[in-house]
Amino acid sequence: MSNYVSSYIQKLCAIEDPYKDYYSSEMELLFKQAMAENLELHRRALPFFDELLKNSSCQSDCQSGRYNGNLEKIPYILANFFKRHSLLSIPKEEVFMHLTSSGTTGQKSQMFFDRWSIESAQKMVDRIFKYYGWITPNNPCNYLLFAYEPQVDKTLGTAYTDNYLCKYAPTKRVTHALKHIGNGEYRFDWSGSIHAIAEYAHEGIPVRILGFPAFLYFMLKRMKELNSPRYQLPSESLVFLGGGLKGHSNETISKEELYASIEEWLGIPNSRIRDGFGSVEHCIPYIECEHHHFHIPVWSRVLIRDLKTLEPLPSGQAGFLQLISPYITSVPAMSVLMSDLASWYPATACACQVGTPYFVIHGRAGISKNRSCAIAAAEMLQHE
Repeated sequence: MSNYVSSYIQKLCAIEDPYKDYYSSEMELLFKQAMAENLELHRRALPFFDELLKNSSCQSDCQSGRYNGNLEKIPYILANFFKRHSLLSIPKEEVFMHLTSSGTTGQKSQMFFDRWSIESAQKMVDRIFKYYGWITPNNPCNYLLFAYEPQVDKTLGTAYTDNYLCKYAPTKRVTHALKHIGNGEYRFDWSGSIHAIAEYAHEGIPVRILGFPAFLYFMLKRMKELNSPRYQLPSESLVFLGGGLKGHSNETISKEELYASIEEWLGIPNSRIRDGFGSVEHCIPYIECEHHHFHIPVWSRVLIRDLKTLEPLPSGQAGFLQLISPYITSVPAMSVLMSDLASWYPATACACQVGTPYFVIHGRAGISKNRSCAIAAAEMLQHE
């Protein structure tokens, strides 16, 4: 464990059940205590963050461990800030992993993780996959990854994540849809992806499809145009996606349409099709329930801020998504204001058994330069 991690942060991030007791007074107190420690950690390490606290509305609450738990007063940092500035609360020699987002050249977020932070985030993914029963060490799978083919020293966060997700079921065969063609360039191999599906269907073992949804949609669209056979992949197959739903010619893809196409052409039931939300600036995993809502795990909290006033909004109203968690000790990214538009809802608004609030993503605000990894990747589709 990092020397920078104190008892409350460690205790919060060690919780095994990702959704249990979210609303309890004990959990609320623990989250406040962990946030207080995190704020103090970064305040002491970074003059920049100390000044940010001094000039915020919570200057008397957030310094010297006196944070009182009011999430609305915690100063947030814009996600785009990390595209232009590299901040470290730890010595450079303690950087364990360096990940970037993909975006317009010169606008890549640079995130640095100590061992504690990245391993804490990984364990959270482990626990959510365990919660949903997706860890199957005795059941080998074939994989189709709509993700970047790995390179040596590849730092792109999405490539790292998608390959990391292959550990939850033993790997028999892996096909990458985004082939590296040299000089950092990639090509979408849609025909190879269709061929892999045909071979996997013949083999008859579960298939796990991971990665950018726009490429999966394009492959299914090609299958329809080519009058391809419809496949019935094994019932234990799983589709786990991540990224925006922008496709060819910048068309917006309906999630409902995509999921219906997966059921029609691959035979994977709706309940085994899930989306994940996250970013290199905030690695807490938000994963859809069976009703396709992004529930908030106990290790984080979410606020929605008004587009004009930036005041926190009540449930059901759309605004900027703010993600809060004390898990990260290497960079002051405990409270990040995203460019994504979202709204939040209480747990009672969903019929599933998760029992925590959830949020719905409505799109991305701003100009075209504010691109996500998925949007940057999907630009390859313009040449298909």
